[in-house]
Amino acid sequence: MKKIRTLFLLPLLFAVPASAQTEATVVKSEKAQISVEVIASGLQNPWGLAFLPDGRALVTERPGRLRIIGKDNKLSDPVAGVPEVAAVGQGGLLDVALSPNFVKDNLVFLSFAEPRGANGSSTSVARGKFVEKDGKASLEDVKVIFRQEPARPGGFHFGSRLVFARDGNLFITTGERNLKTPAQELSNHIGKIIRVTPDGGVPMDNPFVKNKDAKPEIWSYGHRNVQGAVLHPQTGKLWIVEHGPRGGDEINIPEAGKNYGWPVIGYGIDYSGAKIHENTHKEGMEQPIHYWTPSIAPSGAMFYTGDLFPGWKGNLFTGSLVFTSLYRIEVNGEKFVKEEALLEAGGDRIRDVRQAPDGAIWLLTDARNGKVLRLTPAK
Repeated sequence: MKKIRTLFLLPLLFAVPASAQTEATVVKSEKAQISVEVIASGLQNPWGLAFLPDGRALVTERPGRLRIIGKDNKLSDPVAGVPEVAAVGQGGLLDVALSPNFVKDNLVFLSFAEPRGANGSSTSVARGKFVEKDGKASLEDVKVIFRQEPARPGGFHFGSRLVFARDGNLFITTGERNLKTPAQELSNHIGKIIRVTPDGGVPMDNPFVKNKDAKPEIWSYGHRNVQGAVLHPQTGKLWIVEHGPRGGDEINIPEAGKNYGWPVIGYGIDYSGAKIHENTHKEGMEQPIHYWTPSIAPSGAMFYTGDLFPGWKGNLFTGSLVFTSLYRIEVNGEKFVKEEALLEAGGDRIRDVRQAPDGAIWLLTDARNGKVLRLTPAK
C-alpha cells in the first residue's frame, strides 16, 4: 500500500532551561490540531520514560542518569543507585519500566548496556526498589536479573525496551550487536525477544525451555535491533518496531518460537549498498505487518487509548530518528492501513513516545540537549 506522509510546518523548538516552559506551538494534522510544548530540556540523550503513580515521570539519560520530572516540570538531581553503564556508541542507560505491582513493591526496572570487562558489554536488565527520603531519591537492593549472552565488544545495536505482559512476565527486546548471523542461532541472546519472570527466572511455557541447545529465555528470534515495543490494548499481544539497515524497518507481532528472518530475509540493503538478504520471503520465516523503505529509524512505541485525541484511539505511534517525526499509524486488527508523519519540520529526533495518565502524549528528543515535549489538543 502506498505510504501517506503529511508534512506540517513546525518552528524549531529551541532549548530552554530545564525548569522553564515555552509557549505552545500549534500543529495541524489529519484528525486533530495539536499543541506542542517543551516541558523540560537539558537532558543528555534521553532514552526512556515511565510515569509514576502520582503523575511524576522517570526519564533515563543514555550516559547513565535517571531523573524525575516533577509535577512542576522541574528535573530532579540524578537518582542514586543506578548501575554502571557502558556509555559507548548506542549503549548506555536505555529503558525504564515500573513493576505492575509498583504501588506495593516500588520496583523499577532498567535496561542498559552493561560493561562486562574484556568481553565488552551486553544488554542487561536490573531492578531496584525506588526509595525517597529527605527529598532525595535512590534505587536500593539493585540486582541484575538478565544479561544478554554472550557479551560483545563494540557500541552497536543494544535494543532495548521493557514491556510487562498481562501475565506479569517481562519482555526484553535486544539487538544483534551488528553481527547479523547470530540472530538466527538459538544458542545466544543476540537479536532475540526475551521473556523472563520479574526476578529473572524462566517461564516454563517459553517456547525453547525443552531445547537443550537453546537459551530458555528466548521468545522469538531473527530480529535486528528492536527499539520500540508495546502491548496491544485489546489483545494483549506484544507489538514491536525494529530497525532495518538501509530500508526494511519493520512492525512485527512476535509470537512464541517464531523466526522473523534477520538477516536471511528482509527489505533493505547494507549501508555500503551491498546485498544482505537471500530474499524477501522464505518458508519458516515470518513477514512483517508493515515495513519502511527508505528507513525511518523507528524508536519507541505506543498505542493511544486516551480521551484527549478521540480520533487517534487505537492508533500506533512510533518516533522517527531519521525524519525527525512522530508517526501515527492506523491499523485494522493486525493489518497496516495508513500512516501520517507529524512534527517533521521540528528538527528533533524522536526517541520515545508515551501516553501520560491524563491522555497527553509525551515525547523524548534524542540530542545532547534533549527535551521532553507534551502534545495536547490545541484550544
